[in-house]
Amino acid sequence: MKLSVIVPVYNMAGDGKLEYCMNSLINQTIEDYEIIAVDDASTDASAAVLRAYERRYPGLIRVICHPVNKRQGGAKNTGLKAASGEWIGFVDSDDWVARDFYEKLLKKALDTGADMVGCNYSLVREHTMATGRIVCNNPPDQTGILDPEKHRKLLLRSGSMVIKIYRRSVIKEHGLCFPEGIFYEDNCAGPLWSLYFTHFEKVEEPLYYYYQHQTSTVHHITEEKCRDRMKAAALFYEECKKRELLEEYGPEIEYRFTELYYAITLFSYLSGVEKPKLSFVKELRRGLLERFPEFEKNTYYLEMTGKEEQEMIALQGRSNAAFFLYYRLKQYVRRLRKKFGRQSLEDAK
Repeated sequence: MKLSVIVPVYNMAGDGKLEYCMNSLINQTIEDYEIIAVDDASTDASAAVLRAYERRYPGLIRVICHPVNKRQGGAKNTGLKAASGEWIGFVDSDDWVARDFYEKLLKKALDTGADMVGCNYSLVREHTMATGRIVCNNPPDQTGILDPEKHRKLLLRSGSMVIKIYRRSVIKEHGLCFPEGIFYEDNCAGPLWSLYFTHFEKVEEPLYYYYQHQTSTVHHITEEKCRDRMKAAALFYEECKKRELLEEYGPEIEYRFTELYYAITLFSYLSGVEKPKLSFVKELRRGLLERFPEFEKNTYYLEMTGKEEQEMIALQGRSNAAFFLYYRLKQYVRRLRKKFGRQSLEDAK
């Protein structure tokens, strides 16, 4: 088997989302591949939709149903265990791919000898094969034979996992998998996995369609999801520690943890959660300092974190309460300006 495509599915039966994804996969321009769809204990008709595809395309589609929900990481691990392909790909069940997506990635792998191949993706807000806003994942200085410098760059910015294919032998050899039971599993797996591949190439085309809708994980912020990002970052750190990667990649791991566990979570929590709590903000800072008490001296932090964010973080270092109140006041003023600015436009019409 040349390729196994793993599709984690949870409650995607509505609005034709799951059918659009599956149709893009069954119409790929390659042969000798399998689609492993893992229904993660959906409460809607997703499992029935998948079973219908399995009956219609025997030998191409295999459906596995979880009795309990394990989140996307658990579904992906189930798919990995069942996969028989030389190559592994992942597709989110609300997204879709170009017909020649896998043909082009596999050809690039064959032509170059790469063990990991990616592409760019297109942001779209409706079910269409027309190209939307193109996002270029992984710049050229991350591709080619992966020496330590390129591994450092991938560790910092590994890019999306769904736009890549991975040689399965590397995954098996190094025991690579996903954390289960949490959102943001790729935040842990993506950077770590990148360290074990030796040759990364790219097809410079937007062959993956990333569907932008309000129910997706990135558009709906809750404290639970913020805690899941913290867990993903903590698991990433612990896995790096267990695999003895801290000595060689210490600064990169420190910054990646700081960014995922703390900085991104802090500002998304305060801006996205309806009633943020000071106790959570304190907990975030404490968890970071327990692992990296001198994170503000990290070269990557100084270079890659925005000046305003650094100032806000420094303020929190002086006083959690002052930071919390100041940030909340800034949000309030911003909302007022937006409200009255909109009102002014309406009055001018």
